[in-house]
Order: sequence, then structure tokens, then C-alpha cells
Amino acid sequence: MPRLPVISGDDFVKAMGKIGYIWDHTEGSHMILLHLSKGRLSVARHGELGRGLLRALIKDAGLTRDEFLKLL
Repeated sequence: MPRLPVISGDDFVKAMGKIGYIWDHTEGSHMILLHLSKGRLSVARHGELGRGLLRALIKDAGLTRDEFLKLL
């Protein structure tokens, strides 16, 4: 299984936009994304998302690691 890449919060938001998440607003340093059926995601606007945080965000988005890697 390939390792997750090191990506920024902005790159994660762009990938989630491909599956229907839209940016709603920003609270401090977190971008809030909404999806009609999957709900809400809060993504830190950091230059690098830690691998553990990235895994948690992928899981919260209802994706597998492979599905997420195809979005990048």
C-alpha cells in the first residue's frame, strides 16, 4: 500500500472539491467544507498536514486511501 503524500490543507481542499465538497467559510486557521450527503469537514490551513490528520480527514470524508490518492 503506498504511503500518503505530504500535502497542504489547500491541496486537500482542492481534492475534496472533485467529489462535491465546497468551501463554506473559514474559522481562524480552519477551512470548513460542506457536502450535501457527507456532512462537514474542518481542514487546518497548514503548509503540511500530518499523516495521522490526513488519514482521519480521509476517513471522515468517507473515502479509502486509494480513492483519495486518485483525486490528487
